[in-house]
Amino acid sequence: MKRYLLVPLMLLLFVPPAFAKVNVVTTLPWIGSMAKEIGKDYIDVTTLIKSNQDPHFAEAKPSMILAARKADIFMYNGLDLEIGYLPRIIESSNNPKIQPGKRGNLDCSQFIEAIEKPSSVDRSMGDVHPLGNPHYHLSSKNILKVAEGISAALSGIDPGNTAYYNSNLQSFKDHLNEKLKQWTKKSLKGMKYVTNHKYFEYLARELGFQIIGYIEPKPGIPPSAGHIEELIEMMKKTKPEAILNTAYSGKKEADLLSMKTGVKVKVLPHDVGASDSARDWLTLMDTIIRTLE
Repeated sequence: MKRYLLVPLMLLLFVPPAFAKVNVVTTLPWIGSMAKEIGKDYIDVTTLIKSNQDPHFAEAKPSMILAARKADIFMYNGLDLEIGYLPRIIESSNNPKIQPGKRGNLDCSQFIEAIEKPSSVDRSMGDVHPLGNPHYHLSSKNILKVAEGISAALSGIDPGNTAYYNSNLQSFKDHLNEKLKQWTKKSLKGMKYVTNHKYFEYLARELGFQIIGYIEPKPGIPPSAGHIEELIEMMKKTKPEAILNTAYSGKKEADLLSMKTGVKVKVLPHDVGASDSARDWLTLMDTIIRTLE
């Protein structure tokens, strides 16, 4: 009798270990959202920068370095957007998997074609990105290429589940194609906007609207009183549809321009989680396009 009881007991003792998920660390919320879109239940995602933070000026923290130390793959925006903190996080992590050139180091900008690459850069130009405009995620064409890159990267880390990642990628493509049918019906072509920072250039090219002025005279440089006066005069003549802003910058200046010109301010979510409705990349774009209308 004891011998028969021993077999079930041994089976309980030798239960196979739980499925090991891929540990993904990302800098920005939209990258974390896209990683989860492709990896779903097969990955764990830690995002370092919060949705209400300015991604240009975050600082490396011990908690970020600890997260990077445990990563199987580290995904980031690139084009020097995270230049102030990313190198320190990766180097200080002492994680050989995520060092530059390794399979676990994924620069998402490698999959897109950057716009606004300056022929030369000097301090007088302000906070110009020498590799091009880094805010490429507000573009369906770019995000599709990034999604494909993330799928390939996860497959490289976890080849046994390649079919799973490819299936999720195809599902995202199908959902994106359905959304594109809705978005292309909403004509924004020819509409004119003033904005604070060069955040919406990829979106403007894709949807056909124009950005005719900037609150920042140069990227990262606060406006002078003279620049604001020039903007006011220009806006009175050109009558833009709205002043576009994000939640983390330029509120005082945008409100002043609105008061002086009568042009309303529209606050757009700049990333996933920056508004309650922007729960993932698709709803982020839904919210932006609905607000622009």
